[in-house]
Amino acid sequence: MKNYWSLRLSKFTVLVLLLASLKSPAQYGGPERELGNSDNASTNYLFPIEPGTPNLLAGTMGELRSNHFHSGIDIRTNGRIGVPVLSAQQGYVSRISISPGGYGNAIYVTHPNGHTSVYGHLDRFDKKISDYVRKEQYRKKTFAINLNFSSGTFPVNKGDTIAYSGNSGSSSGPHLHFDIRDKNNEALNPLIFNFSEVVDTTPPVVQKIALRTMDINSRINDQFGRFVFYVVREENNYRLPYPILAYGNIGIEFLGYDKLDNSRAKCGINDIEVLTDNERIFRQVIDKVNFAVTRNILTLMDYPTMMESGERFNKLYIDDGNDLNYYESLGKGTIRVNSKEVPVTIKLKDSYNNESLLSFTLKPSTPVSQVPSLRTSAASITFNKLENIMEVRTVKTLGDSLVLFHESKSTTLGPVYASTNQNVFLFDLRDYLPDSIKSGDQKFITHLKDRIPSAVTYNYYSDVTDITFPKGSLYDTMYLAVTYQNVDDEIFSIGDVNVPLNRSINITLKPKIDYKESYAVYRKSGRYPEYIGGAWSNGKIAFSTRSFGDFVLMEDTSAPTIFKMAVNGAAARFRIKDDLSGIAYYEASINGEWLLMNYDPKTSMIWAERLDQSKPLQGDLRIKVVDNAGNENIYQQIIP
Repeated sequence: MKNYWSLRLSKFTVLVLLLASLKSPAQYGGPERELGNSDNASTNYLFPIEPGTPNLLAGTMGELRSNHFHSGIDIRTNGRIGVPVLSAQQGYVSRISISPGGYGNAIYVTHPNGHTSVYGHLDRFDKKISDYVRKEQYRKKTFAINLNFSSGTFPVNKGDTIAYSGNSGSSSGPHLHFDIRDKNNEALNPLIFNFSEVVDTTPPVVQKIALRTMDINSRINDQFGRFVFYVVREENNYRLPYPILAYGNIGIEFLGYDKLDNSRAKCGINDIEVLTDNERIFRQVIDKVNFAVTRNILTLMDYPTMMESGERFNKLYIDDGNDLNYYESLGKGTIRVNSKEVPVTIKLKDSYNNESLLSFTLKPSTPVSQVPSLRTSAASITFNKLENIMEVRTVKTLGDSLVLFHESKSTTLGPVYASTNQNVFLFDLRDYLPDSIKSGDQKFITHLKDRIPSAVTYNYYSDVTDITFPKGSLYDTMYLAVTYQNVDDEIFSIGDVNVPLNRSINITLKPKIDYKESYAVYRKSGRYPEYIGGAWSNGKIAFSTRSFGDFVLMEDTSAPTIFKMAVNGAAARFRIKDDLSGIAYYEASINGEWLLMNYDPKTSMIWAERLDQSKPLQGDLRIKVVDNAGNENIYQQIIP
């Protein structure tokens, strides 16, 4: 294996001179942490890409991704594929993983101190490793593979070339994902190991904050709900230029990012602290990622906002269902506003201790019955749920009362507050779960069917669907809405897409139309329906899902397509696609013998790799592609 320290002296001298002109992370107040005595022996890690050369990151640890925390750093390769990836410390290759998604081609190196370094989105491995892995792929007849090794199989030294950078898996561009995991397989922040290649003197950036009422009696600017505010920047600090009227229990959410020197990337912020009257009430520090609970990120972000706009607001309070251990024992982080002003300061600190401050004031305001204006809607009645509270707004022409019909009873409510043209009604869904609501001469069906607890297994039954919620599938109590319509197609609307699921639930649909068993369940999502599948029994179809939404039954009768890009003695490359249910699997052979075809779903590309790469591709090439509905397409060609 090529060793990093075999670089030519002339190049090394240039790098030393260059680094001498740069400040070290310690001079910047760099990210030094307590690692514990047992970890101090071998934590002098080498930067895995062109060490000694200043580098830019495309991502940092703890970033809020759509359903997980980012577990390491993304190291830029300036759009290049094939940059040598070096082992950060001595040890041995303990695992190789190849998959079409996730980290793609990944290599894991375990070190003497018990840490494991991980290198993802690789183009290829070192030749010795690649040859071994290819033989295993041929032996097991599979492209996707997971291999574990003992310490004697592939020992490595610090600086050995173990692989080459790429764009495999779910990567959106060429880079190296790099993380370091402790003995418990928890990912540590790689930047605590003081890589001088990464320079950061830029503090975090604040974009917006959101304030939300945390119970039915709380108000923000005399109203109930969630409200977003833009901030004013003053050098490295930010503020709201006016006080916010508030009453009761208030929660804060934050939208922003960290920016490293000379980088356009929007990275994560590891340390966020909230102070009121200079007293800390909340602190969130993401310095480790536990893979077992990483999906609990959905309780840390404002999930409805992420689903609707893509913006990932970080809650600066601990919501129900949030069991993450990123917080100090300071309570839930909500702010109580009664009779005096509450000055609020939010401190944002990155891994290099660069800090930004955001400040504003919450000014007490006793709830009023009349407000100057409300956001208007074309509808005569609108609904908005915030946690357990349902807000109903009606136009004044419908009158000043709202009737809830629930459990064969009715309850009449008056408005909590109003403007000149609208009334606002609030009620707690834990007290009332109305199946319909009447305002004036108009009646509206809510389609609310049941309260679903999160702490136990719960079964819901109806004439259109049965649903099993396993224990822990929900983060918090859910108010289940179910609708069925049959206009052009049967549509089963189940739950609220703005409510996240922690684990899969089991659903059985009961269609009123007779379907062939070639029909499958799809979830309507964006432009293209998402294939779910399902198993038929006695005219019902059962499936599992981790998302609520609108479910329909569709039949896929079209076979996948196979488009030849290049076929000759040196290469066999194709693009495979399916328009509806998606690719289930593919297989290839040459002269009747299994042929490895690598697969990149991002580009829909498959390409051949011979076991003996010195031999040309010759003879009868056969490729079979099958979609999730069982439709298949076969391509055959004789390669001279």
